[in-house]
Amino acid sequence: MNIRPLRFFHRGETVEIENPASTRTVLEWLREERLCTGTKEGCAEGDCGACTVVLGELQGGELALRPANACIQFLPTLDGKALFTVEDLKAGRPDDSLHPVSNDKLHPVQQAMVDCHGSQCGFCTPGFVMSLWACYQRHQAAGTRPTRQQLADDLSGNLCRCTGYRPILDAGERMFDAAPLPLDAQPAVSALQALAADGALHTEGGFHAPRTLAEFAALRAAKPAAKLLAGSTDMGLWVTKQFRDLGELIFIGEVAELKRIELADGVLQIGAAASLEDAWQALVAQWPALRDVWLRFASLPIRVAGTMGGNIANGSPIGDSAPVLMALDAAVVLRRGEAVRTLPLAGFYVDYMKNRLEPGEFVQALTVPLNPAAQVRAYKISKRFDCDISAVCAGLAIELDGGMVRTVRFAFGGMAATVRRAAAAEAAAQGQPWSQTTVSAAMAALAQDFQPLTDMRAGADYRLQVAQNLLQRFWLETRADDPLPESAVSVWSREVTA
Repeated sequence: MNIRPLRFFHRGETVEIENPASTRTVLEWLREERLCTGTKEGCAEGDCGACTVVLGELQGGELALRPANACIQFLPTLDGKALFTVEDLKAGRPDDSLHPVSNDKLHPVQQAMVDCHGSQCGFCTPGFVMSLWACYQRHQAAGTRPTRQQLADDLSGNLCRCTGYRPILDAGERMFDAAPLPLDAQPAVSALQALAADGALHTEGGFHAPRTLAEFAALRAAKPAAKLLAGSTDMGLWVTKQFRDLGELIFIGEVAELKRIELADGVLQIGAAASLEDAWQALVAQWPALRDVWLRFASLPIRVAGTMGGNIANGSPIGDSAPVLMALDAAVVLRRGEAVRTLPLAGFYVDYMKNRLEPGEFVQALTVPLNPAAQVRAYKISKRFDCDISAVCAGLAIELDGGMVRTVRFAFGGMAATVRRAAAAEAAAQGQPWSQTTVSAAMAALAQDFQPLTDMRAGADYRLQVAQNLLQRFWLETRADDPLPESAVSVWSREVTA
């Protein structure tokens, strides 16, 4: 392993940092070293969006932009990327190659926020501006214009406590009325092309970013005690909230083979490092009814940073991926060195935050069999509609044969120490007519499957009743006679107008 400096593009130049601390956040570096204080710290857990920045990566020779939470993004993960902050939107400095316009003009995103009165105290404003800027650049490049609902989803990771969202959404629409001001991406593209020649990043402090699956597998086998880092959407909080020393880290975000999503021989395979956004998009392409859960899974900055493989490997009992994947009869592909084995996801968890991974082993992929005959739904219950942690999440799938239940899978998160299937409820439905009588029996059987706890998100009785009600809703949507249409059950069937 060759030790080398961390290198990335920021403010028109390539930044080089010798032996960066593995868990120093991008936010800390920006404010303390770069003196770019426009990026704020609010929650320090990727929830409020005050720290939103935009990262750029090369994809097919083009610069692809995505919003990111600087408060939980570890600095070494910027290697080979471009970092944009609200300071980059300033116009008119003689040395500004990003936006060579006159000094008395704001960027259209900023001007629209002013014109629409989208800011009061202003603390959250830079984060909103950067999320809107990423949206603006994406749609300018594509020659499109987002709907108000699409703007709302792009802003799902930004919270405002004084202005309210109506004027901010107004600004999102207004920013496209001004003369276009696309990003001059060439300086960043040229810099990242030069940085692409660098070898894998290894630091003296124990941060490793292998580039190939073979290199990663060998490194993992050699360092079984090292922690695996993907999007840091969970592990970032171990540092910012729990102040943990994470020791050696192996970052999988540079392993291209682990980012692949492939459909072959009736199986959808999702690489462990594929982003949550890409993974959910692939699932929804096969099962459109999962769209609601996709758009409600955290926020866009979290979904484009975090990975579905990491969500499954971490094994939170309130993780929203596992119930859906269990309902789809998914399996997890595990690897140690050159040895590969596959386990049903339903048998992967053994206790709270414990799974069947062995030392030196890692999740390589998730496999989901396609079954066109199955009807699939997923439901998320939380206090806040967008960007919130589930009290209960249900993944439900059923295949009927002439009105009789041929196969059924009911999986729930938030109901036990692990996400798991409801064996008694499934048994009550298996082989029975799919009727109100059958679903009522399955609802009653849930009390045998789960004895949920009471915590800050929900009480035990509430959780059980909600889970039972979700089975009733599932039946209403999938019954043979007069099933409820999507327009009756999805808020996304209505456009946001205020």
